[in-house]
Amino acid sequence: MGIRLSRPSVTMGTVAVLVAATAAVVMTGGTSASAATATFKPVADTYVQNDTTSTNYGTSTQLVVDNSPVRRMFLRFTVSGVSGTVTSAKLRLRTISGNDGSSAGGTFRAMSNTTWSETGTTWANQPSIDGATLGSIGSVSANGWYEVDVTSHVRGNGTFSFGATSSNTDGAYYDSRESGADAPQLVITTGTTPPPSGDPVLVGVGDISDSGSGDTATAALLDNISGTVFTTGDNVYSNGTASEFNSYYAPTWGRHKSRTRPSPGNHDYNTSGATGYYNYFGSQAGPSGRGYYSYDLGNWHVVSLNSNISMSAGSAQEQWLRADLAASTKPCTLAYWHHPLYTSSSNHAPSTSTRPLYQALYDNNADVVVWGHNHVYERFAPMNPNGGYDAGRGLRSFVAGMGGAGHYSFGTIQPNSEARNSSAYGVLKFTLHANSYDWQFVPVAGQSYSDSGTGSCH
Repeated sequence: MGIRLSRPSVTMGTVAVLVAATAAVVMTGGTSASAATATFKPVADTYVQNDTTSTNYGTSTQLVVDNSPVRRMFLRFTVSGVSGTVTSAKLRLRTISGNDGSSAGGTFRAMSNTTWSETGTTWANQPSIDGATLGSIGSVSANGWYEVDVTSHVRGNGTFSFGATSSNTDGAYYDSRESGADAPQLVITTGTTPPPSGDPVLVGVGDISDSGSGDTATAALLDNISGTVFTTGDNVYSNGTASEFNSYYAPTWGRHKSRTRPSPGNHDYNTSGATGYYNYFGSQAGPSGRGYYSYDLGNWHVVSLNSNISMSAGSAQEQWLRADLAASTKPCTLAYWHHPLYTSSSNHAPSTSTRPLYQALYDNNADVVVWGHNHVYERFAPMNPNGGYDAGRGLRSFVAGMGGAGHYSFGTIQPNSEARNSSAYGVLKFTLHANSYDWQFVPVAGQSYSDSGTGSCH
């Protein structure tokens, strides 16, 4: 039977059909002189089945995900010899030739357990599939290669486990490592490469530079991520002085200053009038001393706002925002500022004074809002200005305050909070498509927390 090409649906990650793939572990030139690719086969793979609780399938030539009977599959890879920043990691699987395919290829998640036994794992003792959702494969046909983007989980050398499940009773069957040339693959690309789609990237974070090392690590991430850089305030600690910008920010994030569109935080305003901030960024921070402005990236209208000045209904900033949004011809809108309207951190309570800005964005069908202030990462489901879940018109919001300053902790978890972390430094990356967006929390080297997904514009 020949390869039948079909386009699987995309959920929480990039998934594509492949017509060919490298079967050996090799290092090859990538799409530019600064990129390289390594392909790894699994060191272990198996599946388990709920009606044969004591049976091990570790030597089988196939892997299966199904919901009748329930079958879960596991893969483990050891990545070594990779140098440089990982810019892409793809898990590739080939469907077997002796099956008609399936309408659901499985949902793939990261796993914390990297020591499970290929020949000893059964339904009764299976490891937990406990990590972040990395992606889902939709419809699959026989004898085809399929791909899941796992970049958020694989950040360098190490051992990585993946688990897959399905809620569909039509099982999907893949070749295992025992099949030989058609074995699963983990393809790692290092070096700087532009987004395959050419869609613009917006990447950033807040609460960034002090005398520690966190901002050095997050700045290193930006070295290998192209696009426009945003900040969600508190760019430098503790008082936003010219000296602090020169001593702390300039040597790290300062090397990306030419592509940065910042917003100010309360620590930036510890210097009267935030003059250190405005003098350092100049026109990139918008009109002098005002602190709010907008710009366009592809099909997106992006707004940087100032939560350190009046935001009340009828204020100069709120009226400017409404006029700016009304004049925009772009179908998608993202906004960012410092103080969060929604947050579960125990250090700073929600800043209800920002609600008029959120209301203006909601009234104009904006899509995404990003904040800082609390030194954590948190993602909320789409909500209306009163905090109610609103799948139709609500804005998806993020607290992105993990740029380098010391971490805070969480208190009472607020309604509609979907993802949280208080220990990892990293940046939040958006890939802005024509009518949708992908988000990805990118952790610094040595940390593994990940969160990613896709949303549509209103």
